Amino acid sequence: MKTDDLIGLLAASAAPVPRHAGEWRFAVALTIGVLLALAWVRTAYGIRADLGAVMTGSAFWLKVAMPLAVALSGLVVVFRLGHPGSRVKRWGLGLWLPVSLLWIWAAMVLWWAEPGTRGALLLGVTWRTCVFNVTATALPIGAALFWALKGLAPTRPGLTGAAAGWLAGAVGACVYSLHCPEMAAPFVAIWYVLGMGLSAALGGWAGRHWLRW
Repeated sequence: MKTDDLIGLLAASAAPVPRHAGEWRFAVALTIGVLLALAWVRTAYGIRADLGAVMTGSAFWLKVAMPLAVALSGLVVVFRLGHPGSRVKRWGLGLWLPVSLLWIWAAMVLWWAEPGTRGALLLGVTWRTCVFNVTATALPIGAALFWALKGLAPTRPGLTGAAAGWLAGAVGACVYSLHCPEMAAPFVAIWYVLGMGLSAALGGWAGRHWLRW
């Protein structure tokens, strides 16, 4: 079959794509992913009993500021990576700048802290499980994002998968914070970021296998 004939055959069955189909696909994916992550946290770990009181203070919102900022930028980056020819431009800055600012803040907290309290600020009481818990919470979000990306056309599957994993890790960190008792910036700067990084690594590996087309 000649190339022109093949193109004609493929074009004959083409249908217009609904407007904003990609946006709707991502909205559905994130909604389902977050709901599943919330169900996981509530079932596996439990929501902290004092959450209502904690959310009225600034410490909680400072804690989730980094993953929220990463998630907002990450959503735009992942969506654009799912479209051939779209440029990430300055949105990529939002994937790492909030983490860098958190690291600076954490370093300042450690510098000002009494030497005897620095170990507790770094390790808290849940450092052994935090990375796994953040990653586990991110898994349903990442799976939903991969479903959304499969309906698009990413041309860099490894990079797109890693970005989707980083986004899922950030959203998962926000959801996991509804359980996590840790509030210190140094703890979040290490263990939350490691959980997000592990999610990104898993996403990059999965993207190379499952986002090809």
